[in-house]
Amino acid sequence: MVLYLCRHLNFILIFALQIYYLMNAYIFPGQGSQFIGMGLDLYEQSHLAKELFEKANSILGFPITDIMFSGTADDLKETKVTQPAIFIHSVILAKVLGESFKPDMVAGHSLGEFSALVANGTLTYEDGLKLVSQRAIAMQKACEMQPSTMAAILGLDDATVERECAETPGVVVAANYNCPGQVVISGEIDAVNHACEALKFAGAKRAMVLPVRGAFHSPLMEPAREELAIAIENTVFSEPKCPIYQNVTASAVRDAASIKSNLIIQLTAPVKWTQSVQQMIADGASMFTEVGPGNVLQGLVKKINREAQTAAATLESNA
Repeated sequence: MVLYLCRHLNFILIFALQIYYLMNAYIFPGQGSQFIGMGLDLYEQSHLAKELFEKANSILGFPITDIMFSGTADDLKETKVTQPAIFIHSVILAKVLGESFKPDMVAGHSLGEFSALVANGTLTYEDGLKLVSQRAIAMQKACEMQPSTMAAILGLDDATVERECAETPGVVVAANYNCPGQVVISGEIDAVNHACEALKFAGAKRAMVLPVRGAFHSPLMEPAREELAIAIENTVFSEPKCPIYQNVTASAVRDAASIKSNLIIQLTAPVKWTQSVQQMIADGASMFTEVGPGNVLQGLVKKINREAQTAAATLESNA
């Protein structure tokens, strides 16, 4: 009987410790998750959200809410609109969650990193929005300077994609490591097209050129990086309330100076999303909650680790 009780108590203790050490990771989406009507429910149901949406209109100098709530798809997909729109939606949702928003760690996919930095207290909402707007404009300028594109490569390991890009003439690099077997490449149009053919020959299930007119997270974004670096350097970064797993390091970063340096590099460096999620899980993340429009990141997390728990942040979940 004593032995039975000891074993039973030991099981209870282990279970209690597992519950105690559950860690919540909040993740923030990037460009591509936008849709017409995004954020309208927040605007209509929360006084705080309405104030923050109106503040965004004032900061940007145009009524972005009109485009978000009832504009056209063409208007919304303009980079200068898309990036601020996704940032605004994500950050406002995090703020209206109130006391239930208690992240142990955060991460954001590309643009989403700015949302995550507001969520963990590194940036203010106002400064974050200004940087995102400047980022979008700078990226658009860089796209216009050099014809470029991106392509999704499915069914190959990272090393093969990297090797074929390196052996392709011109500028083409691995830009987004989204999940195992899904890498996005970025670069000059001819180089991307040639790399796609080489990657198909190497065994890729698919190599699809994406409908974008820019080589994000590649050396071709250097003019945008230089422009955004000045704005980032002149912005106050506070010590975060919890670590952020940044795109360029795929590891926990806790000091403001390092966060700022990594954010400057981000535009010309690859998004290491697979590696970031894997490291977050290794560091104790048990629940990944996506904050913002869409559910793309939840799908990627599941492809990275089938055992990971995922959820979407909603007003209902805060009720």
